[in-house]
Amino acid sequence: MTRRTVLLVGFIVLKFVLQYVLIAPEYDLHRDEYLHLDQAGHPAWGYLSVPPFTSWVAQVIRWLGNGTSVVRFFPALFGALTLLVVWKTVEELNGNLFACVLAATGVLFSVLLRLNQLFQPNSMDVLCWTTLYVALIRYLNTRKNQWLYAFAVVFAVGLLNKYNVVFLLIGLVPALLLTEHRRLLGNRHLYLAMGVSLLLILPNLIWQYQHAFPVVHHMQLLAKTQLINVSRADFFKEQVLYFMGSILVIGAGLYGLLTYRSFSIYRFFFFALVFTLAAFTYFRAKSYYAIGIYPVYIAFGSVFIAAKTPSIWLRTAWIALPVLLFIPLYRVAFPNKSPEEIVRQSERYKRLGLLRWEDGKDHSLPQDFADMLGWRELAAKVDTAYAHIPNPGKTLVLCDNYGQAGAINYYSRQHIKAVTFNADYINWFDLDKPYRHLIRIKTVGETANELTETGPLFAKAYVADSVKSTYARERGTTIFVFESARVNINSRLANEIEQERW
Repeated sequence: MTRRTVLLVGFIVLKFVLQYVLIAPEYDLHRDEYLHLDQAGHPAWGYLSVPPFTSWVAQVIRWLGNGTSVVRFFPALFGALTLLVVWKTVEELNGNLFACVLAATGVLFSVLLRLNQLFQPNSMDVLCWTTLYVALIRYLNTRKNQWLYAFAVVFAVGLLNKYNVVFLLIGLVPALLLTEHRRLLGNRHLYLAMGVSLLLILPNLIWQYQHAFPVVHHMQLLAKTQLINVSRADFFKEQVLYFMGSILVIGAGLYGLLTYRSFSIYRFFFFALVFTLAAFTYFRAKSYYAIGIYPVYIAFGSVFIAAKTPSIWLRTAWIALPVLLFIPLYRVAFPNKSPEEIVRQSERYKRLGLLRWEDGKDHSLPQDFADMLGWRELAAKVDTAYAHIPNPGKTLVLCDNYGQAGAINYYSRQHIKAVTFNADYINWFDLDKPYRHLIRIKTVGETANELTETGPLFAKAYVADSVKSTYARERGTTIFVFESARVNINSRLANEIEQERW
């Protein structure tokens, strides 16, 4: 193998190693991951909050044993592929080995290390954004129409993974129209490629139509409940933090796009960044939605810096910078310390605002980390309660949120299929099963009247247990057991589901 290949393989191996070692063994999976894993058991061309791609990966994870290490492998894989695509982009831009190493270092020691720890659509989203930009670069360099078709296929995959990729087009189209590349509109292969893309996403569009376009309802709900609270100033502040070690490289790339003769054909990428960020800002998007923009600009910046920096000492400094700036992030940005250790060092987290949750209050752990605790305990205690019910096969396990339901289904040794009126689970109730008993999982703060309100509908009612994990966000979540129903549970469920859907 050449030295270039050895270094590339070394970066990819290091990427996989870091994705695993930056999570301490005390942590379970994140609450969002359980929903995506459960989607594997309910194949469809769409879901209430996400397109189907993540469910396909979840099915592969299930075939491979569904273990935690397998779950974490796939976002790490998408992250490693992103690094590989950036490396190949630098080569496509005629960057030397130093440029490749600088770009790989910037991508490796960035927010992607945290993003690629979680089995969510975000890792694949970043990979798709990066690959789309590279397909366009390849087309401009070769004028081969096959790259238009490659762009169309990757865009379809990206859309089937996360609708967020539409923002890439919102930025690219006006940027292309501002430059000489507008002549692309006269290429018939562009429209044939668009047809290929439409054909690939058509099943999801049909699913959306059949279900009254839940993506529209989801976006409206998101805008009302979450995006309305997004600060535009914080959006830009967090863009800087995400690639703090490479912010100068990205800046160099943008400068190079405007001034470097070798980049003149790619100048529209500068305007694409402006238009895309403007669109995200206008819609008050969450800051992490924009992460996929930056890897390709790290590639541009690395090539530009390599061309303008002959000094070996300056080159060493450029490569060292992302590593050095990663060190303070290593201390606070990852669940790589036990909860107790984080509490002992809480001042460090508090100064950065990392202990503030969405309720506006400071807590013992960052909310993201607290969402990775208590799930095994909850599932084990539900299993115990389930086993003590006579004829437990007729028991409905009803939760307050998708995290509870998904975690119980993932960890349960009783093969429980918990449900909730929350998220996609509202479509996964088995109303053909004649339920006689109920296990009700109630979030802390919502438990006060459960026994008095639901108890009279059953012959027996009691509290089985609750989550005791000190630092879990689910701490205090209570397990209520109701045996021998005096009413028709299925009928009441059907009515409740209809009301929730309405």
